[in-house]
Amino acid sequence: MKVLGIETSCDECSSAVVEDGEKILSNVIATQIPFHAPWNGVVPEIASRKHTEWIYAVTKEALDKAGLTVADIDAVSVTSRPGLFGSLLVGLSFAKAFAWARNIPFIAVDHMLAHLYAPRLAAENRPEYPFLGLLVSGGHTIICKASNFDDITVLGTTIDDAAGEAFDKVAKYYNFGYPGGKVIDEMARNGDSGAFRFPLPSLHKGDHRFDVSYSGLKTAVINQRDMFRVKKGEVTNEDIAASFQKTAVEIILRALLNAAEDTGLTTIVAGGGVAANSYLRSSLAQRKHLCCIFPPLDLCGDNAAMIAGIGYQYLARGERSPLNVTASARVTGFKKKYP
Repeated sequence: MKVLGIETSCDECSSAVVEDGEKILSNVIATQIPFHAPWNGVVPEIASRKHTEWIYAVTKEALDKAGLTVADIDAVSVTSRPGLFGSLLVGLSFAKAFAWARNIPFIAVDHMLAHLYAPRLAAENRPEYPFLGLLVSGGHTIICKASNFDDITVLGTTIDDAAGEAFDKVAKYYNFGYPGGKVIDEMARNGDSGAFRFPLPSLHKGDHRFDVSYSGLKTAVINQRDMFRVKKGEVTNEDIAASFQKTAVEIILRALLNAAEDTGLTTIVAGGGVAANSYLRSSLAQRKHLCCIFPPLDLCGDNAAMIAGIGYQYLARGERSPLNVTASARVTGFKKKYP
C-alpha cells in the first residue's frame, strides 16, 4: 500500500510517499525558517499562509520523486493534532480533498505518536515494543511507555516550557540566531560547558519524578547568569551556550533515567526536533546499560514520512477517519501542572 503523508503542524510543509509503512519512496520538506527568522520564532499567521501557498507544489514534488501519479496513491494520512491550529487546518483540508476526489481511504493521526514511529522507517535497528519513548520538540517534552504504535502511557511531561522552546528563547535573548536548538548545539561545540553551573529544577512538591521544567533554567541563563558563573576570566557566548545545553540535557536525562529505573525498560526511542541534539545523543550513548535508538537526522523534525508510516498501520488495521474530523491544537495529558 502506497500512502501519501501530509504534515503541516507547525512551520514545516511536508509531503511524502511511504510503501507498506516502512519504505520511504519520497519525503519532501519545505522549511519556512527564512520567513520566521526575523522574529526568532514561528509566527502562526505566516506559517499557515505559507502552507496554503506551498502544499500543492510540495505534494506534486513528492509524487514526482516517488515516480508516481495521483492514481497510484492508495490512501492518505495527515497530521490532525497537536500543533498550530491554522497550520493543521491547511494540511487537513488538502488531505481530505485529495482522498475525497480519489475516493480512497483517509486517516488523521497524532504527529507526536508519529515521531516515535520515525525510527521504524530506518532500515536498521527498528525498535520492538514495549520501550520508553522520549519526545522532545519545540512544543512538547514527554516521557512515555510505548506498548504499540498507538498505545502510549505518559509517565512525565513538562510542567511549563518544552525543551525546544527553552533553546529558542535563550537563543533569541542572546541573539544567537534561529532556530535556537541547532544554533546552540553548534556553538556549544566550541564552548566550555563548565563555565556556568546552572541549577536543575527541584520539583519537590507532589509526584514529579518523571517530569521536567525549563522556566527556572531560562530565568537563570537570561536574568541571573552571573550568579552561576564558575569560570574565571572572560566567558564567551559559546560558553553560555555550552553551559545551558548541558543543563537542559541533564534535566531530560534525570527524568528519563528515573523512568528507566522504575519501569525496568532498557530500550529508549527518541523523536522530535531536539532528538537531533548532539549532546543529548552522546550523553545517552554513554549509558551502556541502555539501548538508545534515534531516528536519522532528517526524520527528527516534523516530516510527512513518519505521518505516512504510522498512517499505514492504522489503515492496515481497517481504521478510517471521517471527512468531518477537525484539527486540535493540544492533546490532553501531554502537559502537566505543578504540583
